[in-house]
Amino acid sequence: MAKSDVIAGLDMGSGQVTCLIGAPEPDSGRMRVLGGARVPCHGINGGVVVNIPETISAVGQVLEKAEAAAGAVTVTGLYLGVRGAHLQSSNNHGAFNIARTDKEITAEDVRSVVANAKAIPLPPGREILHVVPQSFSLDRQKGVPNPVGMEGSLLEVDVHIITASSAHLNNLMKAVTQAGFKIEEVVYGLLATGEQLVSPEEKDLGSLLVDLGGQSVSLGVYSEGCIRYSKEIGIGSDFITRDLAVGLRTSMATAERLKIVHGLAHSSLLNGDEEIEFRRVDGRTQDRVKTSTMMNFVQPRVEEICTVIVEDLQTSSYKDLISPGGVILTGGGSLLKGVPAAVEELLGVQTRVGLAHPDQVAGDDKWFSPIYATALGLLSFAHRSPWGTGGSRLTPRKMPVWFRRLSGIFEDLV
Repeated sequence: MAKSDVIAGLDMGSGQVTCLIGAPEPDSGRMRVLGGARVPCHGINGGVVVNIPETISAVGQVLEKAEAAAGAVTVTGLYLGVRGAHLQSSNNHGAFNIARTDKEITAEDVRSVVANAKAIPLPPGREILHVVPQSFSLDRQKGVPNPVGMEGSLLEVDVHIITASSAHLNNLMKAVTQAGFKIEEVVYGLLATGEQLVSPEEKDLGSLLVDLGGQSVSLGVYSEGCIRYSKEIGIGSDFITRDLAVGLRTSMATAERLKIVHGLAHSSLLNGDEEIEFRRVDGRTQDRVKTSTMMNFVQPRVEEICTVIVEDLQTSSYKDLISPGGVILTGGGSLLKGVPAAVEELLGVQTRVGLAHPDQVAGDDKWFSPIYATALGLLSFAHRSPWGTGGSRLTPRKMPVWFRRLSGIFEDLV
């Protein structure tokens, strides 16, 4: 395997740093996961760096462990996945008149119309991270997937724009580069995850991707084949852990273990009412708690998270779009027992936990857990580059040759 073929996806999540390393299979075209790792990071809160030295240390640890798990490969460049409330999104429209006698649409025309669409006012300290083309129109005819080569006088485009805090991005990038690694590209993790977990049919009919992180929830509404709405909400599964820790007067580590092993988010899963032993916050005093008592802490918080999601979708007017395809859950919070049933009941649409498609990725099944979904999406993004970044932050270095060769029409929009 050539050294340049190795790709790393680094997910700077909510209190966790996750990395997967992979390489494309020459014969099948799939991305094979070679190894990965996940370590806690007290230097990140809700996807934002709050302690540079802690974050640098965590990045170094996770890359070292991932390289060892991948067979002692060496990572030089990586794709950095970001999330957090500092990310904001909006939709915009752009138009471009073809004034030439030759009305054939070129890639330069596409670049021009996207440039018009991304010309939005930005407050100081914010920058465009991505511009994702949703659909093109040619002479008022909508639904044109790729106008290059067609003829027309008026080219229009609808785009989804992701903006970010420049300071927060700089802090994340500084932590990675000071750990000794080159950033090939900064990517909004939700978009990369959606390309991996949401099927073309679900994107077309209408669906909602929900990434339940520890300290934030990422929402992505898909309809008519592309993303229409995205939002970062500052609540996550760590809030459940804190509720348990406070209610049971135990440590956060013990509460997290109790949540993962014995926690229930839906009453339909309560079968019997066993007592579970645990230690109080002093680390010495033994105590017991019933499963039903724990559920009284877990279930209300899950219901609150679902209520916040519903209210946000109603406010944004996108709630009615998600019914046909339903909800696709991912992230560590989706592994809590009963969460899919609770989400389905409270949102009123069918719900499933998202799994990577075997036609796209290969490797040990443990890397396909929802806790690695964003890192896996970053690998797929790097391999296939499914949508145009249109304004994404790149380091001054050139991208690898194999990446440029795989670039399609939307990569010309950068």
